[in-house]
Amino acid sequence: MRFLNVLDRVTSKIAPGRTPSFTEAHVLKALETIGKHRFVGRIRLSKELGSGEGTTRTLVKHLKREKLVEVSRKGIMLSESGKELLSKLRSHISEGVEIPPGALTVGPHNFAVLVRNRGHAVKYGLEQRDAAIRAGASGATTLVYFQNRLTMPGVEEDVFKEASLIRKFLMSKLSPEENDAIIIGSAKDKRTAEFGARMSAIELLKK
Repeated sequence: MRFLNVLDRVTSKIAPGRTPSFTEAHVLKALETIGKHRFVGRIRLSKELGSGEGTTRTLVKHLKREKLVEVSRKGIMLSESGKELLSKLRSHISEGVEIPPGALTVGPHNFAVLVRNRGHAVKYGLEQRDAAIRAGASGATTLVYFQNRLTMPGVEEDVFKEASLIRKFLMSKLSPEENDAIIIGSAKDKRTAEFGARMSAIELLKK
C-alpha cells in the first residue's frame, strides 16, 4: 500500500531537524479536518489535533513537503494529492464513532474504527492494544467480523453476552462485512481514545 509509505514520510524528520512529535494518526486527523473545510487556519487545526502551534506548524511543513496541502493567506487546503491520499485511507479505515464504556472497553472514553478486509491479520489483539498504548491510550479492544458475527480473537465464549447493546451499536454504526476488523481505543479523554484506535488501525494495515 503506497499511501502508507507517504504517511511514513510525513512523520519522518527532515534532516537536520528533530524527530516529529506527531504520528500517522495525527496526519490522518489533520487530513480529515482540512478536508472538511475549504480552508483551515493553523490555530483551528491545532485545537482539533490537541497539539501546540509549533507542532502543528511542523506537521503542515511536512504535509507541504509531500505536496498534500497548499497554504495561502486564506489558510490550509488539501491539494489533489492530499484528497487522493485521504480517499485511499478512507477506503481502508472508517471515520469512526464514540461508544459508551462497558464490558468490552478499558477506559471511560472509547472510540471505534472499522478496518476493512484486515480481520485475517489479527492474531489475539495484543499488537493493536500495544499500538494504542504507544499512542497514549489506555488500551484497545479488537473484534473481527467472521461468519456473520462479531468475535474476539482467541476467545471462544460470546463476549457480547453482557454487551448486546454495544454489538447492536457497532453493527449499525460501522456496518462490518466478512473479514473486517473493529478496533476500540480507550483512554481518559476522547481525543486520546481516537488517536489510539486510529494508530492501531494504521498498524494493522501495515501487516
